[in-house]
Amino acid sequence: MAQLRQDFDKFTAQDTAVIAVGPDSQSAFEDFWQKEEIPFIGLADPDHTVAKQYDQEVNLLKFGRIPAQFIINKQGIVQYAHYSSSMSDIPENEEILEILKMMNT
Repeated sequence: MAQLRQDFDKFTAQDTAVIAVGPDSQSAFEDFWQKEEIPFIGLADPDHTVAKQYDQEVNLLKFGRIPAQFIINKQGIVQYAHYSSSMSDIPENEEILEILKMMNT
């Protein structure tokens, strides 16, 4: 999330809403978002409803949900999906921003 926060202005300049979905409770999300001053939306998904809709992997041996990144256009269609193989397998912001740039031209 630090990576997303670092380039938040670049995402908003691409007319993009950033939303982080996680397994924590609503109150845990609110506490973390306020404490860390996260500028984008945090969506609590403790029942894994959203994770299941997007086939996000849950692996308890790898500390829970495996990261997944999506770009969803304004019509609600997934334009890009990256299912990570581990917590360290997350695309760099520049890769995502380049895809957004191509979508917006």
